[in-house]
Amino acid sequence: MARKRTAVKLMNELGLSGRAASLFVETARKFKSHIIVQKDGEKADAKNLHKVLSLHAECGHTIVITAEGPDAEEAVSELVSLVKNRFGEMKKFRM
Repeated sequence: MARKRTAVKLMNELGLSGRAASLFVETARKFKSHIIVQKDGEKADAKNLHKVLSLHAECGHTIVITAEGPDAEEAVSELVSLVKNRFGEMKKFRM
């Protein structure tokens, strides 16, 4: 069974909370693989919103995404891309 693991730094303003956590979980649920997200040794099921929120992963924290299953490589790749693209969050400019 395929296994993939990658660390990525959260760079969006609010980290892995609220809308970003929802997008992360929604993306993880598209895959058959078992996916775990980890911060500072604490692990959570990436397909469970409450578990992901319980990590309290904030901007600047590094998370580790691990997937095991038939689409593990694709799952981790898409989740890492989501994080690197700051969950589509745009920086708001003040006037």
